[in-house]
Amino acid sequence: MQFRSYAQLRRFCEIARHASLGRAAEALNLTKGAICHQLDRLEDDLGFAVLTRHPRGIELTADGRELLRVAELGFASMEREIGHLRRRDRNGITIGMATYFASRWLSPRLMRFISKHAGTGLRIQPMIGTPDLRSSDLDMAIRWGRGGWVEPGMTFELIFSCPAVLTASADIGRRIEARGIAAVIGDLQLLHDADGSAAWADWFGAAGLALPVAPTDLVIPDPNVRVQAVIDGQGVALYDALVDDEVAAGKLYRYDAVRLDRYGYYLVYPDNVPEDSPVLLFRDWILAEAGAGEADRGAANFGHPAILR
Repeated sequence: MQFRSYAQLRRFCEIARHASLGRAAEALNLTKGAICHQLDRLEDDLGFAVLTRHPRGIELTADGRELLRVAELGFASMEREIGHLRRRDRNGITIGMATYFASRWLSPRLMRFISKHAGTGLRIQPMIGTPDLRSSDLDMAIRWGRGGWVEPGMTFELIFSCPAVLTASADIGRRIEARGIAAVIGDLQLLHDADGSAAWADWFGAAGLALPVAPTDLVIPDPNVRVQAVIDGQGVALYDALVDDEVAAGKLYRYDAVRLDRYGYYLVYPDNVPEDSPVLLFRDWILAEAGAGEADRGAANFGHPAILR
C-alpha cells in the first residue's frame, strides 16, 4: 500500500525534535489533541508504532528512531533540491569558502567573472570547516588540503598547488634562527585548523622530527583569526603564500626549509551537475584564472606568485 501521510511524517519529525507533545503542539500552533490524532493516523498508515507515551514525556520506539533518521535525510534532500531549483531559476550559484581565500585570492579577480558572465548571480558563503554539500545550500565549495578525499557523488579538482610551511611571529622566528627548529619546536604551541587535522603530522614527518606524544595545540578553525593569533605570538601555524603581505611587512616569519608541497586549494562540487549549470561556468573560469596566472609568471620557489598575489 502506498504511503501518503507525508504531512503527518513532517509533524512527527517536529515532535521528535521537541521530545514533548506539549512543546511540539505549541511550536506547530496546534492543540495537543490534534497532535495525538495525527500521530494515530500516521501509525495507522505505517502499520507500526513510532513512539510510546509516558506520564512525563514520550519515547521513540526502535522503529520510530529509524523512521526519524530516514525522514530527516529525505526532507533534507528535498529542501536542498528545492533550493537548487530556486537558484537555477535565478541562474545563480552559491560557493562556500574560507574568508581567508576569498579576501586574499578570489576578491581581486571577481570583477573579471562578473564582467564576463553578467547574467550569472554569484553568492560567496563564508565557510569554516568542511560542510557536506549534499545537506547544505552550497552548490560548490573551495577546500584547502592535500587532496585525496573520497566522498561518494562529489568531484574534487585542484585549482592550484600552494605549499604550506611553518609560520610564526617575528619574535619566534628569531628564536628559530638562533637555536634551530629542532630545539625550539617542542616549546611552541601548535595551532590547528580542525580537530583531527593531519597537517602537523605531515609537517613533522617531512621535517624528520617526532610528533609530540601529547602536543600543546589549539584549534582555531577560522584561518584569518589564526593568522592574527600567530602574529600575536600565541603559537605557530601552517600557512601558504597567501600570507606574503604579512611576511613582507615583518609581521610573520616563514620557516620554509620544510614544505608540504602536496597542499593546495580544491574545488568540490557534485558529480551530476548539468552541462549548462553555472557551477561548471564558475569551475571553468576559476581554473582558467589559476592557469593564466601560472603561465604569465611561472612557478617560483614558493607557490605561484602570479596566482597568489
